[in-house]
Amino acid sequence: MLYLVGTPIGNLGDMSPRAKEILSSADIIACEDTRRTGLLLSEFGITGHLVSYHEHNKASKGNVLLNELISGKTVAQVSDAGMPSVSDPGEDLVKLCIENGIEVSVIPGPVAGITALVMSGLDTRYYHFEGFLPSESKPRKERLNILKSYRETIILYEAPHRLNKLIDELIDSGFGDCKAAFCREMTKKYEEVIRLTINEAKTYFEENNPRGEFVVCLENQIETVEELSEESVDSLIFKLNEEGKSKKDISRIIADKTGKNKKEIYDYIVNLLK
Repeated sequence: MLYLVGTPIGNLGDMSPRAKEILSSADIIACEDTRRTGLLLSEFGITGHLVSYHEHNKASKGNVLLNELISGKTVAQVSDAGMPSVSDPGEDLVKLCIENGIEVSVIPGPVAGITALVMSGLDTRYYHFEGFLPSESKPRKERLNILKSYRETIILYEAPHRLNKLIDELIDSGFGDCKAAFCREMTKKYEEVIRLTINEAKTYFEENNPRGEFVVCLENQIETVEELSEESVDSLIFKLNEEGKSKKDISRIIADKTGKNKKEIYDYIVNLLK
């Protein structure tokens, strides 16, 4: 039997009695970081045979764990925090088990994305969990473009040292006016939710250094692409200019509304507002 065991995302009081029971009885505990999980288990007086299983060794270790399961051993899998398989290793091992007739069970526990969503103040009925965006530039931009078409709350994960980059990317993708909740250090002593638009967040986090892991819940307010006449576009440009928006911001807004190239629109605006 494979057990996927949810563990605390910060507050050790969130460790469930059932999670402790399964971890105490498992023959093998598969974890991302044996030192980190070892410290967690020691808090509850749990000893066990720890085996590293993470993103970089899952191909080789998955088969090792599968053989142990086939031999009749019980394996409990945990991530560093939260639920395995949710932006953490686990999905591949579950698939291996299903393909080989091994029973899988889940011991529910905290999930950072859902915890942040609930306290964000944004729509919780419809949401899209994105987690971490790809690190490579091209697929990252592709995902951001896809997210623009969503109309539900979007849940993103980001590390503190990359948060300002994410904010800039969201602004460039047209999310600048969207409401967002920046949730950090959830369930911990310094838990905080910062509710701002993405444009406001740029200024805030340039003045306040991001600390702790972030979950960003984003309300997508980007309007769908519209077919606007040339006269309508010109009228909108003049209106936005009178409101004091920069040519760069105006070109972004027009590009989002029309789907046209931002640079071409910018050049058009420069000529129009001479």
